[in-house]
Amino acid sequence: MLPQLWFFVSIAFSFSAWGFVVKRYIWPKLRLLGRAEALRPLLILHSFRFIGLAFLVPGVVSPELPSAFAYSAAYGDLVAATLAFLSLVLLPRGAGIVIAWIFNWWGLADLLNAFYQANDAGLVAGQLGATYFIPTLVVPLLLITHGLVFRILLQHQSQSAIWESRHPGEELSSGGHP
Repeated sequence: MLPQLWFFVSIAFSFSAWGFVVKRYIWPKLRLLGRAEALRPLLILHSFRFIGLAFLVPGVVSPELPSAFAYSAAYGDLVAATLAFLSLVLLPRGAGIVIAWIFNWWGLADLLNAFYQANDAGLVAGQLGATYFIPTLVVPLLLITHGLVFRILLQHQSQSAIWESRHPGEELSSGGHP
């Protein structure tokens, strides 16, 4: 039971640390950008989710790793990475925004499904082998950034509001930037 406790403590600390980093360093920069520009770094991060394929590599994970979890997590991550990359390529066009919505719903559902599959299959932290860092270090950041993607997609920040935030106290002329 103690190793499982350390596993969950690691996840909790990771959420806290990544939450601090995102709140202090990432969100203040992204909130000043237009929608497509703010989405790009988050989509780049998620395009690395192909790393979930490591759950399928013998020797990287324990042979006792539940296959229901491994296949679901690996292929779900691969689809999420593909959607993130496709959205990245298509931005700032409307299709890129549509794919970003699809990616974000899929990616979030995939991570939540992985938690469900792990719990349902009785996964023990040691079965993860070298992939232990994925749920303890990477997944908390991915979940937090899914929240940011939703926030960016839902926010309709006008160009004048962006400009005003970069040039406080200056007035925007009717013809554009002064």
